Amino acid sequence: MSAFQLLRVALRSLAVNKLRSALTMLGIVIGVGAVIVMIAVGSGAQQRVEEQIRALGSNLLLVMPGSTTAGGVRTGFGSASSLTEDDVVAINREIPEALAAPALRGSAQVIYGNTNWSTQVFGTTPEYLDVRQWPLAAGRSFEPAEMAGAGKVCLIGATVARQLFGGSDPIDQVIRIKRVPFTVIGVLETKGQSLMGTDQDDLILMPLSSARTRVIGSANAAKQRSVGTLWVKVADGLDTKPVEEQVRALLRQRHRLQAGADDDFSLRNLQEVMSAQEASSRVLALLLAAVASVSLLVGGIGIMNIMLVSVTERTREIGLRMAVGARTRDILGQFLVEAVTLSLIGGLIGVALGVGAAVAIANVAGWRVALSPEAVALAVAFAFAIGVFFGFYPARKAARLNPVEALRFE
Repeated sequence: MSAFQLLRVALRSLAVNKLRSALTMLGIVIGVGAVIVMIAVGSGAQQRVEEQIRALGSNLLLVMPGSTTAGGVRTGFGSASSLTEDDVVAINREIPEALAAPALRGSAQVIYGNTNWSTQVFGTTPEYLDVRQWPLAAGRSFEPAEMAGAGKVCLIGATVARQLFGGSDPIDQVIRIKRVPFTVIGVLETKGQSLMGTDQDDLILMPLSSARTRVIGSANAAKQRSVGTLWVKVADGLDTKPVEEQVRALLRQRHRLQAGADDDFSLRNLQEVMSAQEASSRVLALLLAAVASVSLLVGGIGIMNIMLVSVTERTREIGLRMAVGARTRDILGQFLVEAVTLSLIGGLIGVALGVGAAVAIANVAGWRVALSPEAVALAVAFAFAIGVFFGFYPARKAARLNPVEALRFE
């Protein structure tokens, strides 16, 4: 028999018992739909993590001041003033593979006209934008004269721009930060949430000297030229670990720490943290797909059971076909095509339901989902493989029946 004839006979046989065929396909429908939904949800979560990683910046080292001890009480990291602007200069001068930028952080109430907003204020340098890979959506960065003379200029994040100015252009507008007038010279591109869920766009950047002398600094901090944190970007394509060790060794040398003494700073390799986050999301996506695939196996077992019952019910029909000249491969092909047809039809219905469910989840729950043609093709191919694998044994059993015994079967 030709392939077309086998398909026609198989479809006719399936149409005789429509309800049983539909129930047999149900396991495949649910399995394929579940696989597509789980892969879409897992891939969406993975893409979200990757976006957050790109927003934070790649190949980053974060250096924070160490802890202090007073009266036997040890405070946490960041309580000491162990980092200075000179450390930044030294890193940029002596480690060519790295680019460092300081940051002095505080909070302030910002006022524009009749509108006010509480936000984070960072005193930093123009290199901060390069280190964080943070371009400007409008305006310009700080000029050398503004850095040296504590210029009253600032860059604002997208959230601050929206809260203070709405839809109007904030460039060249004057805002008051702790009663000090600052001119907005630029608006930062939107970065979104960080890995910790905080809004990275809710901030204001200003020259380090301006922040220290006009907004969030103190006389002691100004005298010591201390900073809150150091952001260090490693050149693209380089391993961050060797550069991390160079930065650590340089800071220990500059801070005159003896061998064996604890660091008076905390150095974190954000690439390792982000790699762990990315690996976790990837494992989650694979786990979701694996769990959903179990339902496909259950559907395949259902197909095998129904096909075995079908072979028993149609034993006399098989004997009659063999008696009039049907060959073993014709019987094998007929039952195998029936099983594969059930799987493929169920797979296609499952694809439609899976795509629809993924879109519904995205619209109703607000989750990020990512539908890929590869995932759909994989689910259909898996359904085909299930049909072949679980349909082969019943088809082989039917093909090996003795024609005489099959005709006598009651």
